[in-house]
Amino acid sequence: MPARAALRPGSAAAVRSLRDLITQSTWSTTASGIFQNFALVQVICTATRPMGGQKPGTSGLRKKTREFMQPDYLANFVQSVFDALHEVGTQTEGGTLVVSGDGRFFNKEAIQIIIKIAVAAGVQRFWVGKDGLLSTPAVSAVIRNRAGGFKAFGAFILSASHNPGGIEEDFGIKYNCENGGPSPEKITELVYAKTQTISEIRSADAFPNVDLSSVGVQEFSSPDGKRQVTIEIFDPTEDHVAVLQQCFDLEAIKRLMARSDFSFCYDSLHGVQGPYARRIFCDILGAPASCLMNCEPKEDFGGPSCPSHGHADPNLANARELCERMGVSADGSPVMGQSWQVPCMGAAADGDADRNMILGTRFFVTPSDSLAVIVDNCHLIPYFSRDNKNLLRGASRSMPTSCALDHVCKAKGIPFFETPTGWKFFGNLMDSGTYAPFICGEESFGTGSDHIREKDGMWAVLAWLQILAANNVDPSKPLVTIEDIVTSHWSKYGRNYYARYDYEGVDLDSANKMMERMVSMAGSWPADAFETYELQKADVFEYTDPIDGSVSKNQGIRFLFQDGSRIVFRLSGTGVVGATIRMYLEKYEPPAGDLSRHPHEVVKPLAVLALKLSKLQEFTGRDVPSVIT
Repeated sequence: MPARAALRPGSAAAVRSLRDLITQSTWSTTASGIFQNFALVQVICTATRPMGGQKPGTSGLRKKTREFMQPDYLANFVQSVFDALHEVGTQTEGGTLVVSGDGRFFNKEAIQIIIKIAVAAGVQRFWVGKDGLLSTPAVSAVIRNRAGGFKAFGAFILSASHNPGGIEEDFGIKYNCENGGPSPEKITELVYAKTQTISEIRSADAFPNVDLSSVGVQEFSSPDGKRQVTIEIFDPTEDHVAVLQQCFDLEAIKRLMARSDFSFCYDSLHGVQGPYARRIFCDILGAPASCLMNCEPKEDFGGPSCPSHGHADPNLANARELCERMGVSADGSPVMGQSWQVPCMGAAADGDADRNMILGTRFFVTPSDSLAVIVDNCHLIPYFSRDNKNLLRGASRSMPTSCALDHVCKAKGIPFFETPTGWKFFGNLMDSGTYAPFICGEESFGTGSDHIREKDGMWAVLAWLQILAANNVDPSKPLVTIEDIVTSHWSKYGRNYYARYDYEGVDLDSANKMMERMVSMAGSWPADAFETYELQKADVFEYTDPIDGSVSKNQGIRFLFQDGSRIVFRLSGTGVVGATIRMYLEKYEPPAGDLSRHPHEVVKPLAVLALKLSKLQEFTGRDVPSVIT
């Protein structure tokens, strides 16, 4: 038999050499101390083969649920993650792993599969939210803060975020690292490489399924007592709520909630956010339970029969029940004539609770404006202030997000970064230590700060409540509303009229050819191609990370014009069928200009030009977007 000390713990070679010994009662220990006489962790090596399409996108791997339910499909990906972690030197043996998800269909079954593979890889302790539930921001908080902080080497998050849930809909998985943030590109690329060469799955198949329904600690010990596996099931809200309590003055927000002229409603869209909403808004802030909408997590997010059609995406198209209650139409326009009193503030979360939508009375706040307003008013949030002084040391937006943030950072001298889409790029800036405290966001309804390493829907809502509370200290004065705050912001910085056109389910080859043509045209566009717009730059966005020097290429095509207008194209990595082409349109209006027009009307000439430049209809056959936001 090969010398045990020469075998890397958890490797295929190590498992094969120990496979016959692992069930022998006289067997003691390996040099690593991992595989002892422990029937429950008998490692079974199952032959497998690579399965196509397992390349992680910006937020992990997303496919139809039935595809994940195929034999070994999920196991292949999970094993590939562990193989990649071992290659880069991550210590999984004897370590702690977080495993939970947003509660969509197949969530609980997937947790059991992951635990068995992780036990075979030597993981000793598992942290799992009750019923297998943890929001994505809560996972980050658990990694960074539970048991004194940074005790877990990583986490598997089972979520397809804002995508619809159900057996006929979508499922997803991503791996977050020891900092609580998404895996960097070097890890996701290595995982993908492993999925293309995988030949066996190593799993402790005899390990019992874990009871996820009760809070408590479950211990599994080997007969000789030399190895233990601990499963800790805990209240999914406790770690995230504890972090948020350190960020905000919740007593001040509670006083705002108690005002007779203030009302609030919150829609969890039947995603994972329901328990967090009850804990924060009702238990801590004293809001009535009637302020909560759709706060029972469901495997299909309510399914086709509910107002959102099971699409837990907090935007104007899907959060229709909340928008109607708030007097906001599907295009963001105000709707008058309600028979009920429209609340002063409404908000929503997506399936895994990392995204948010903010509404005032008959007033929609775009995610780009929301980010800019929070940064401009961050001195009102305790986490970013001391003696009313702004401590913010950095801010960032993804490239497709509107330039509203840029104006604030320039005026206030805040270091500013434009990154590719994906929270991992923000995380690198935060982890540098140079730019914390830090605020960042994306136009796709994601906002957050360095309190964790994920976007955080609840954080964004509390940030707005804190700003409102600071503007409404005196209850004898008229309420300063969300609309008041946003329109005042425009009058100071100007308004970035903005819209996104999504073309979903496009043939991938056609989408790639369209993008390739525009890339090939860089530097050679004819002078009359842009009509009345004067081109400043047309390029393919490339990002050099200022922290580690890594370069991310091909991050979208940009047309930048002299008047501050922009057209941006990129292929999204969040869809599961075909390709999603996102077309972003932006027109800047200075403070002295007309700030009261509808965004879709303002950017329509840009949309016409964008379709002409891209030849989108010619390549895809699509002349109408799936969604305009």
